[in-house]
Amino acid sequence: MSHAEKQARLREIIAASSGNRWDECWKEGVTPWDVGGVTPIIQHLVEQGQLPQGRALVPGCGSGYDVLALASESLQVVGLDISETANSQAKKNAEQDPGGKWVQFLVDDFFKYTPESPFNLIFDYTFFCALDPELRPMWASKMAELLSSDGELLTLMFPLDDFAGGPPFAVSVEAYEKVLIPQGFMKVSSEENEFSVPARKGREKVARWKKSSSKI
Repeated sequence: MSHAEKQARLREIIAASSGNRWDECWKEGVTPWDVGGVTPIIQHLVEQGQLPQGRALVPGCGSGYDVLALASESLQVVGLDISETANSQAKKNAEQDPGGKWVQFLVDDFFKYTPESPFNLIFDYTFFCALDPELRPMWASKMAELLSSDGELLTLMFPLDDFAGGPPFAVSVEAYEKVLIPQGFMKVSSEENEFSVPARKGREKVARWKKSSSKI
């Protein structure tokens, strides 16, 4: 099945299914968002030592590649996904990865998830764009709730475009700003992702956000 066919099938499943629609996608192998390995920018940031230490969260973590890449003795990582199938795959990957001892893979609804303590880092990639745009304010509110006062939200913004429909739904830098700034976030940096996989080159940016002193 080509990427375009997977994209079309993804939308069919999401539109038609009444159960756990994302788990149906994983069961069918319709996961066009999955690049099949670690997101290159994550590998780069880890190697450069440019990420906070403590606790990290990756919502919509899928197969868990990025969770495992982030994990270390100084950064314990939780991988969250609503799909049991994805969770099982992530746990299998963890068994064969040295970072597996520092991760926890959970099946839960992001909007209902209540961790034992806030996170120092949250990484969002292909999660924001999977949500109906009406849910974006709730996404931002939940991010503010989950992140520690001095924590960092790392967003790999994709797909930067203006097409209709989804998922994935088109995003823009302004779409993130519109919901994050009212929740007390300030954008520390935003730049083209020079480490994009070829098929996504020119369609994504990396932004780093911190909490400011107060909400608007």
